[in-house]
Amino acid sequence: MGLDIILLFKYVPNTTTVNVDPNTGTLIREGVPSVVNPHDLVAAEFALKLKEKYGGKIMAMIMAPPSATKGIEYLVGMGIDEGILLTDRVYGGADTLATSYVLSQAIKKVVSHYDLIVAGQETLDSSTAHIGAQVSSWLGIPYVYYVTEAEIQDGHMIVTRQLETYIEKYKVKLPALISVLMHSLQPRDVTLKNKIKAVKEKPIKVYTNNELQLNPLCTGLKGSPTIVAKTEFIGKIPRKMQIMQGKPPEEMVSWLISKLKEEKVI
Repeated sequence: MGLDIILLFKYVPNTTTVNVDPNTGTLIREGVPSVVNPHDLVAAEFALKLKEKYGGKIMAMIMAPPSATKGIEYLVGMGIDEGILLTDRVYGGADTLATSYVLSQAIKKVVSHYDLIVAGQETLDSSTAHIGAQVSSWLGIPYVYYVTEAEIQDGHMIVTRQLETYIEKYKVKLPALISVLMHSLQPRDVTLKNKIKAVKEKPIKVYTNNELQLNPLCTGLKGSPTIVAKTEFIGKIPRKMQIMQGKPPEEMVSWLISKLKEEKVI
């Protein structure tokens, strides 16, 4: 019968340096090209491997401006079956709580059935790692973080998660939500066949608040309890570069320690 999987992802600025609007405290995205969040690509690969093993289909879902359709097209190019874009001006400027609210309510309203929701560990532009836990809370389903492996047994999923010093296994009842450990898999490339499908078949559905009918006071800036009270822009710190090479390890370590002491680091 297979697994019906929802992949949650974000379309993020393609840069390690993000600028913040000092008035609203939100990211400035204009003029910055975006990509699928790299940690969500790991989650996509995880979902695709489950599909290859158990069958089923994968739907990618995102709350974002209309330009994020390019992100869905990229995921379809990897092998994701279809996508849903949730987009409306009243969703703009949302923090993780308002975002997770829109995602979870959309799942309730427009997804007829799902067995598993998969998300990346965190995003490059904020690194809060909140969305997985918050969406699962809104939906009232089990949630496991830092997942590296999963298998299906008698209507349950056995998941393995990796902590700093421990490997843990959990048995969770489906439907459930998991966040995949970053860097645990190498995402596959887009194929020409799937890319043509993304362009020709256009397997993307778009929902605005006209269809979802969510309370605007619970979405976007109005529904976000996170307040950015102040932002400060700090210039680049000048670096001192000193290189030592070609010496015995003991001598190089002694040299490094002496330099750290000079800088009063140790």
